[in-house]
Amino acid sequence: MPKSIPLKERPIDYIYLAFFFVNLFFITYIVDLEQIVIKDPSNFDYPFWPLPFFIDMVHWWGTTFDPLQWFRPVWWQATIWLDVLIFGPFYAFAIYAFIKGKDWIRIPTIITMSILFTNVTIICSEEIWGPTPALNLPLVLLANAPWFLFPIFLVWKMWKNSNPFTK
Repeated sequence: MPKSIPLKERPIDYIYLAFFFVNLFFITYIVDLEQIVIKDPSNFDYPFWPLPFFIDMVHWWGTTFDPLQWFRPVWWQATIWLDVLIFGPFYAFAIYAFIKGKDWIRIPTIITMSILFTNVTIICSEEIWGPTPALNLPLVLLANAPWFLFPIFLVWKMWKNSNPFTK
């Protein structure tokens, strides 16, 4: 019978877990949720959630560096909905699966991270060549780098071994 490799013997997985936690508890349900809750960032009342501090932070980032977060075109909002409806739940399941060493997360990781890589490639393409370019391109690309690189690393981890968490 296959035996799960304990998390303490998979030190790289702590980095993946940190990525999942940040995405679940900050990016998806604060930064991205703000863009669904507030339709027009130039004219709104503060909602119950996200808290005003977080909303102000997202708006500052959008007006200072990344106008896509401010203008919120339809295609951008579609990526935000994917984040809230697909990636958020995935991160919760991935946290559990990575901590417990559950191999069933392999295929969902490959699928979800492939979608995330595609989304970030499209977003970065807009930031570079689109009609709404980043105001500070190096900084915006650096800020987006984890969502470009982590999908590559996670797909590679899951692709190379059909049982990534078992001996």
